[in-house]
Amino acid sequence: MSARSNPDPAGRKVPRISQTEWEVMKAAWAQGPCSAAHITAVLNCADPSWHPKTVRTFLGRLVKKRALTFTKQGRAYLYRPLVRQDECADAASELFLRRVFGGSAKSMLAHLITRNKLSVGDIRELRGLLGGQG
Repeated sequence: MSARSNPDPAGRKVPRISQTEWEVMKAAWAQGPCSAAHITAVLNCADPSWHPKTVRTFLGRLVKKRALTFTKQGRAYLYRPLVRQDECADAASELFLRRVFGGSAKSMLAHLITRNKLSVGDIRELRGLLGGQG
C-alpha cells in the first residue's frame, strides 16, 4: 500500500487527504461540480483567510491525488469529486484506528468513553449499536 492512499473495502485506492484538503473537499462534496471561485467563496464564508491562489493550489493537489477531476467550461474549470466523502472517512478512520490503537476498535472506544462524558441518550444509542454486533 502506498503512503498516499488506502484501499477501500471494494479494493479501490482512496487518496489520503490532509486536514486542509478536507476543507476543500467538503466544499466540493457539498456543491457538486463548481468552479475554483465558487469553492473559494464557500470556504471564505467559514474562514475569510482563504486566498484564491491557495484554493487553486489545493485543487491542483487534489486533482493529482485523483480525489477531484475537472472539466473546462468556457474560461472556468469545474471541479467534481472522484471519491465519495464516506469512502474518504472510512479510509481515514481505518488509518487512525491502525496507527493509534493498533487496529483495536475496543481500545479506541474504551479510550473515548473514559475521556468523554456521555449522556444517557448517548449510552442508549451505543448499546443499540453494539447490540446488533452479535
